[in-house]
Amino acid sequence: MCKVVGRTPRILALVVLAAVSPGCMPPSLLITPVTSKRQLVETELSRDSLFALDKIALIEVSGMIQNAPATRLLGEGEHSVSLLLEQLDKARRDPLVKAVILRINSPGGTVVASELMHDEITHFRGKGKPVIAVMMDVAASGGYYIACACDEIVAQPSTITGSIGVIMLMFDVSGTMTKIGLKSEAITSGVHKDSGSPFRTMRPEERELFERIVQDMYGRFVKVVADGRPNLDEDAVRALADGRIYTASQALELGLIDRVATMREAIDSTRARVGSKNIRLVTYHRPLGYRPNYYAEAPRTGGDVNLLNIDLPSLVPPVTPQFLYLWSPGY
Repeated sequence: MCKVVGRTPRILALVVLAAVSPGCMPPSLLITPVTSKRQLVETELSRDSLFALDKIALIEVSGMIQNAPATRLLGEGEHSVSLLLEQLDKARRDPLVKAVILRINSPGGTVVASELMHDEITHFRGKGKPVIAVMMDVAASGGYYIACACDEIVAQPSTITGSIGVIMLMFDVSGTMTKIGLKSEAITSGVHKDSGSPFRTMRPEERELFERIVQDMYGRFVKVVADGRPNLDEDAVRALADGRIYTASQALELGLIDRVATMREAIDSTRARVGSKNIRLVTYHRPLGYRPNYYAEAPRTGGDVNLLNIDLPSLVPPVTPQFLYLWSPGY
């Protein structure tokens, strides 16, 4: 610690000394010019050798899957479906990219967003480049749905996956409104126009209608799994698809995944799959989105309580009913 004492000449001398002393210098300020463009840029995460040319692209799907920009407390995040397509297009256009590793860390999300991602991955694979799904902490429900579009599904030893099924979320505030003296009235063109309204109790015929929709979506989920898992037919999938989650070892035994392996092992096997001895592992991100290695995630902007990793706006129940491929106990 620098201490300034004494008369004016001594004070000036000490101030000069403090200015050049490393222990008393203020934090550095680095000003770097950056591009105003928002197109994705490529960062090399690792390289097998100085002469490596072929690439494996690491693309991440994390958090809630939704066909809308992510909600943050201090701003708007990425549109998850749009970002995935943008990354896949960049990998498709690069002739040096030989394969994609899709790193999934998601409990799922909306039905439509999951289907859109599945379709885009399937379309990308049609161009001749394999896609390997690597599951991280959680790849459940919609997260597992998109994994079924890949050539191979690899899970970390401690991954949680499964939760095959559909949930429709609604809430009923009619009791609270009665207690505080509020009443809602709706003028509709048909008896079912306000079905799912949170301002009254659901009628039995409405519940039946919604259950039919949920079962239809569930049937599509089962078909996607059966198509993506050649060793399982639809009857076998239905026996597993009661909404429960599975550990990696359980999922492997049941045929829901292909292998249990670490991230490094998944990269090695993908290198062997494309027949390259030396590769460069690359990823895509917005300018300033620094990625030091293949475990890192681009920084998120607001909306997180770091201790619990809670995205607060996403916990607010929606006013309109939602159909979800989602594992979220206690939602």
